[in-house]
Amino acid sequence: MLEVRYREGVELPSHGLWLDPRRRKPLAFVSHAHSDHIAGHEEVFLTPATALLMRARLSGKRIEHQLPYFESVERPDCRITLLPAGHICGSAQLFLEGEAGSLLYTGDFKLRGCRSTAPCAWRRADTLIMETTFGLPKYRLPPTEEVEASILDFCRRTLEAGAVPVLYCYSLGKSQEVAWLLLENGLIPMLAPAAYRMTQICADIQPGFPEGFLPLDAEQAGGKVVICPPGRVSRERLRGVPLQKTAMLTGWAMIPGARFRYGCDEVFPLSDHADYPDLLRYVDLVQPKRVLTLHGFAAAFAADLRACGIEAWALSEEDQLELALQLGR
Repeated sequence: MLEVRYREGVELPSHGLWLDPRRRKPLAFVSHAHSDHIAGHEEVFLTPATALLMRARLSGKRIEHQLPYFESVERPDCRITLLPAGHICGSAQLFLEGEAGSLLYTGDFKLRGCRSTAPCAWRRADTLIMETTFGLPKYRLPPTEEVEASILDFCRRTLEAGAVPVLYCYSLGKSQEVAWLLLENGLIPMLAPAAYRMTQICADIQPGFPEGFLPLDAEQAGGKVVICPPGRVSRERLRGVPLQKTAMLTGWAMIPGARFRYGCDEVFPLSDHADYPDLLRYVDLVQPKRVLTLHGFAAAFAADLRACGIEAWALSEEDQLELALQLGR
């Protein structure tokens, strides 16, 4: 099977390719344009949408190999295909086929459907490298429809009370999903600058994205729903909004006491990551010979897979030594 290393990013040394490295590399796959997945690489594989978003977030020039979903590129030592990851606009998984076998790298992904990105796809692979943000059995998200209904109810009740609903969520990904949800239900979203800029780009490249979202204007926020990234800067921008009720939109809302942790009136478990049942389901879909886990509860999830008879090791946590021995055998 393919040799895999982990050093602030996943390395496939036999192919000279890095997967979502955090530091500049000669050749890298960029799965999506969140800030913790992009760097000033010399040469990159990525989707056209991620290329646009990455240019908007990171200055500098790079050689871009833009691959639409399901189209393959032949390299001297392998074939590379990008598959939708279902995470955010433009997010992709990398499927690699070579003499040493096949590999599927998920990056951040989710199986639940959404409006603002293509649904997740998969291929059978010898090695599966997967993110495991919610890799504990207790992390089970409620149905998306229920969460969305609760968000809409919160917004409508707040507006009826004469206040402004403020939804905290990251500027790229969830902001577009929430803006789309609000617009198709007759509410007007008003977005903070970073979220507005990302939403403009996504709306231009995504068929069917509804019109009507507005840039944030605190003095004109009455009757609108404000979407802001969490943090001090956003709270300062909202000082001009006289009466507001706030809600945090995050998968970590599943944790008891999350409302107090985030200092908001409400929290809603809306996530763009796979929860524990979907992590298990994804392994079953891919049917890998070996699973390598990343991020979140990587070691715990790998241990759960081993208990089910599946070879699995965490790339980024405490079973590193054991993993090194296994991969070197």
